[in-house]
Amino acid sequence: MTARSLLPVALLLGTVAGCRPTPPAPTESAPATVPVSHPVQRAVTEMVEYTGRTDAVESVGIRARVTGYLTRAPFTEGAEVQKGDLLFEIDPRPYQAQYDQAVSQVGVAEAQAVLGKSNYARLKSLAGGSASQLEVDQAKAAADSADASLKAAKATAEVFRLNLEYSKVASPIAGQVSRFYYTLGNLVSQDQTQLTTVVSVDPMYAYFDMDERTLLRLTAGINAGRIAPPTSGNMPVAMGLDGEDGFPHAGTVNFVNNVVNPATGTVAIRGVFANPKPENGRRTLKPGLFARIRLPLGGPRPALLVVDRAIGSDQGLKYVYVIDAEKKVQYRRVTVGPLEEDGLRVVENGLKPDDWVVVGALQQLRPKATVTTEEVPMPTGAGPQATAAEPKKG
Repeated sequence: MTARSLLPVALLLGTVAGCRPTPPAPTESAPATVPVSHPVQRAVTEMVEYTGRTDAVESVGIRARVTGYLTRAPFTEGAEVQKGDLLFEIDPRPYQAQYDQAVSQVGVAEAQAVLGKSNYARLKSLAGGSASQLEVDQAKAAADSADASLKAAKATAEVFRLNLEYSKVASPIAGQVSRFYYTLGNLVSQDQTQLTTVVSVDPMYAYFDMDERTLLRLTAGINAGRIAPPTSGNMPVAMGLDGEDGFPHAGTVNFVNNVVNPATGTVAIRGVFANPKPENGRRTLKPGLFARIRLPLGGPRPALLVVDRAIGSDQGLKYVYVIDAEKKVQYRRVTVGPLEEDGLRVVENGLKPDDWVVVGALQQLRPKATVTTEEVPMPTGAGPQATAAEPKKG
């Protein structure tokens, strides 16, 4: 192909190349807008939570104290009873007969004792005359023997009186009685047959296990005077049952065990809670209920709080993003405390009250990046976010 023939092709290629659009110059993207808030300043009380079980203050297994056949059970199963109320009666007739016989033996022994004392007194007055010393001594021995026999007869009568009394089985405490374990007509054995149980109903205990680390912190607080000793009865504890919101039952700690369980690293603690009976209702607490326990560690103290979602985690270390005066993102390590009910987390150190903390869009941020801020009230986890004032762009 000649140079003359290549000329149109070159001109055509030049024309096509000249029609290709020129790419636009890159433009700088606008800074991201992130919501920021100051930490909330307020007094908080550090709480620890555990699980436990309720238990009765008093619990008695009602057992037969004499052998015999059940003849009466004048109580309603599951009802509340008072101390001394009759629960069961064991056939008293054999014990009544034994007691009557023992009372008669007491009468015989009394008569013999009176006779012995009279003989001794008469012979003692005749000593040295018509009565020899031997006869006086024998009369004294007979009087002493009759007196001892009288005491033995009275003791035997007391045993049979107690057996007769034990034929009526009464409740030793006030509380709620269980069901009949044996129905009428059954033979029950002394000190062996359990007839029913009675548990006290007001107040009620709740037992829970505290870990040893918290126990040591609690002990340090008591020694420093920040926390009242549990033995004083003024250390509060709160309890919630299955299906209840929060911890509506208020009580006090009244016992801390004297040993730490080496197998679990925990110590048993007991709280006591009132369990009143509402008018025309039933008591809420019963022994054996699953319970959620909340225990305060000391009194209220000032603290800074941020919403929990503003706190990130980096290989177990907690951090937040704060915005400095130049609108740049700064990575800040923090030490966090407990989570409050409204979704705010206590920050023990790492923040100041005037810091602007990023509370949203954390995934879009990187340290040292320049951003635009939107100042908002600190959101909570307790419901829809409320706006206390119109947000301002920074």
